[in-house]
Order: sequence, then structure tokens, then C-alpha cells
Amino acid sequence: MAVFTTVTPDQAAAWLRRYPLGTLVALEGIQSGIENTNYFLTTDGAGRDAGASGGRYVLTLFEKLTAAELPFYLGLMAHLADRGVPTPRPMPDIDGRWLGELNGKPAAIVARLSGRSVAAPSLQQCHALGRMLGMMHVAGADYPATMPNPRGPRWWSATAPRLASFLPPDHWRMLEHEIALQASHRLDRLPRGPIHADLFRDNVLFDDDTAEVGGIIDFYFACTDVLLFDVAVSVNDWCRADYGDPSAGIDAQAAAALLRGYAGVRPFGDTEVLAWPAMLRAGALRFWVSRLFDFHLPRPGELVHAHDPGHFRDLLAWHVASPGRIALPGA
Repeated sequence: MAVFTTVTPDQAAAWLRRYPLGTLVALEGIQSGIENTNYFLTTDGAGRDAGASGGRYVLTLFEKLTAAELPFYLGLMAHLADRGVPTPRPMPDIDGRWLGELNGKPAAIVARLSGRSVAAPSLQQCHALGRMLGMMHVAGADYPATMPNPRGPRWWSATAPRLASFLPPDHWRMLEHEIALQASHRLDRLPRGPIHADLFRDNVLFDDDTAEVGGIIDFYFACTDVLLFDVAVSVNDWCRADYGDPSAGIDAQAAAALLRGYAGVRPFGDTEVLAWPAMLRAGALRFWVSRLFDFHLPRPGELVHAHDPGHFRDLLAWHVASPGRIALPGA
């Protein structure tokens, strides 16, 4: 989340008149993230449909995604919310549409969920996150729409050559080797479905530091892909041995807690157990390439904070050096 396209209070107030959510009280740019323009939007709660969210929303202007792509994401959020997964429900306008246009960009309003993210999750919170991820995968199984992973293996392979000139030779060799290794793995036998694909700590909300997940947010990298990839991305971020030192790798207790929580809802199959070590590496590779791209080839924008690419390079190196250290339940 960030601010690339400025929206003034007057513009937001005028656009809000298309929605039965009340009148504008406050508009605040959200400073984290790198993909879309986001604002916290607060209304007086006087509108017909404002009661469910208490007048608290997130206004998003989509900087890359097109109006043709967005129904997948908005529909998935609504689908999951209908099945008890705490996701930001899209708000329809007076014509029943989730998507409009503001300042030349596709735009939507979604409910703002309560709670806050945690920087260093406890074992109980890791377990709760794993359980919620399993619930999300089960709930999404009958979602009919599909979307290819926009930052999957094809994207890695196409993007890597653009980054070669920015990397020291040893880092470039490491990147080339890992992309080739991932291309050699068959994934067609692994369970697939809608995945979040970006379920980092800052995309999960807990109420009052409890061990209960109060919300899962930022679905705009969601796609149809291997479910195990979603699990690997989550373990790589939630279960760090030392959040200040990416070379420290993954904490086995935290990973076991997350994976037990997930398996209690959706048990892992034999093909997933076999694919797991490579999938942990794939999760690290995806975000190493993404962070290299965002760091070296950024777009102009306000309040944008690119993340350190070395974080996931070091984690990938740890996975390469530590195969089998983090096992799936039953492996």
C-alpha cells in the first residue's frame, strides 16, 4: 500500500456520493507498501450500508491492475467473507457495482477491519495464522473464477535478465541457478486453488494482541496457484528465527506451530510433503526477485518504501544450505 495518485478530500467526498455509506469525515494516506494507492476513508456512518463497517473503510486506487482483472480479487474477498473468513468485504455503489474510476484509475472501497499486525508473532499466533490459512483454502475451493499467478515462474524468468546488471556476479549466478532448479520441478500433481500469495505479517490483523486472527487484508496479489506455495510464503515470513537477521533462517518451533494449525484444517498430501523443500525455496525466490525489481526499477510515487532485496536472498541461501530442516506434519 502507498500513495501514487493523490486524492483530495473534495474529490473523495464527491466520489463517495456514489455510495450509500454516509458523508466523508476523514481521508488519510496509507504509507506502507509499493503496489496501489490506498487511503483510510472514514464517513459519518449515516449511509444505508455504513452500519456493518461503522463508517470505516479503505479506498484503493489500482495503479497496475486493470478493470478487467479486478473482479477476480474483489469477488474472492466477497466469497471468503461470505464463508466466515475475515476479509475486507467490497462495498457496492448505488448501482450495485464494486468497481468504479477515480482520478483516471480503477477504484474500490472495502470495509476496514479491526485489529493490527504483529511484528514478532508468538507460537500461538503462528498456529492461528496457519489454521486461518487452511480455512481460507478450504473456503476458496468452490470459487469459480481463476487468475494466473502474476509473479510466478514465468515472471521470474522474464524479469531476471533485467536485473542482471545490478547484481554482483555471485548473486546473479545464484539467481540463475535457482530459477533453473525451480523450472525442473513438476507442480501439476499438487492441489491448486485461490491463494493469497502475499500473506506476510503486515497483511494479517489480530485484535488486542490475542491469538485470534481478526482480518486478512491486501488480496491484490491473489491468484490461482499451488496451495503449498501460499503456505511456504507464510512460513518464510511468519517463522523467522531472528526478525533482525534474515540469515538466521526459520525457527523450527514457529514453523511447526503454523503447519500444525494448517494441517488441522486441511491435511497435507504425500505429493506436498515431497515438494515442500523446493516450495520453501520458491517462496524465497519469488520475493527476492520482486524486491530486486522494486528496488532497482521503481515507479515514481509518494510515500513509497522499497524493501531490502537481501532479506530474501539470505533466506534462500539458508534454505539451500538447510534442506529438510523444516518439515511438514507427518513427513
